[in-house]
Amino acid sequence: MGNSLKAILAFVPSNKCQKYLLEDLEEMPVDKMVDLSGRQMRRLPVHICSFRELVKLYLSDNNLNHLPPELEQLQNLQILALDFNNFKALPPVVCTLKQLCILYLGNNKLCSLPLELRLLQNLKTLWIESNCLQYLPEVVCELSLLKTLHAGSNALRTLPAQLQSLQELRTIWLSGNLLSEFPPVLLDMPFLEVIDVDRNSIRFFPSLAHLPGLKLVIYDHNPCRNAPKVAKGVRRVGRWSEESPEPRKRSGAVIEIPLDQKPLLPPAAKTEPG
Repeated sequence: MGNSLKAILAFVPSNKCQKYLLEDLEEMPVDKMVDLSGRQMRRLPVHICSFRELVKLYLSDNNLNHLPPELEQLQNLQILALDFNNFKALPPVVCTLKQLCILYLGNNKLCSLPLELRLLQNLKTLWIESNCLQYLPEVVCELSLLKTLHAGSNALRTLPAQLQSLQELRTIWLSGNLLSEFPPVLLDMPFLEVIDVDRNSIRFFPSLAHLPGLKLVIYDHNPCRNAPKVAKGVRRVGRWSEESPEPRKRSGAVIEIPLDQKPLLPPAAKTEPG
C-alpha cells in the first residue's frame, strides 16, 4: 500500500478502512507487539486498543498529534514509541499506562511534560531528545526507577538539583543543548556511568575523578580549555583525551590540540533493557 493512500485512509473512521490500514491485523499478535511505524498515520486506529495483552507498541515516524482515550485499555504495555511525530503535548492517556518501562518521545514538538508523568513509576528509559524543552521538567526527577535519560538536542541551559534523587540513573545524554557550564548536580551523582555533554557551550570542566561509577564521559565540541579529570579506567571522548595531552603553556601561549574524532554516540536504534 502506498504511503499516500495510507495517509488518506488514516482519516477514515470506517471499520473497513481501519482494517485495511492495519493490513488485516485483526487478532492479537503472538509476540504481543504491534509496529505501525512510518505509515503516515494522523490518527491511531482504535481497533489496536482492543489488544489488551499488548506489550510493545511502535508508532514512530507518523503524523500523530493526539491519541484516543481507549489507549488506556492497554494496561500491559511496557514499550511505547511515539518519536518522530507531531505531538505538542504528551497525551494524558499515556500517563495511565502504569506498566510502561520504555517511552520514546523524541523528535516531537514538546515544550513541557505533564505532572501526571509521575504516575509512570516503572519507567526505566525515557527519550525526550530533539524537542523544544528549555528546561528539564522536574517531574522527570520523580521517576525513581529511571536508568537512562536522553535529553539531547533541546535548549537546556541547566539541570534541576532534584535530579540527584534519581539514584538508579546510570546514563544521561545531554548533547546538543545550551549548557554554558557543566551541570553541578551531576557532580553529586556518584552512580552515573555515562555522561554525554557533547556539543554544548561549556568552557571549563570540573574534576569528575570522585565519581566511582563513571565509565565514559563525552565532552567533545565544547569551547573548553581543559579536559575533565577522571579516575583511572574511565574513558574520555573529547579534546585532550587519552590519545593526546592537554595544551601546555609556553610564554603565555596555549598550544591547541586538534579535535579527536568522536568514536561513540548515543545509541541510534531503540534497545530494550537486558
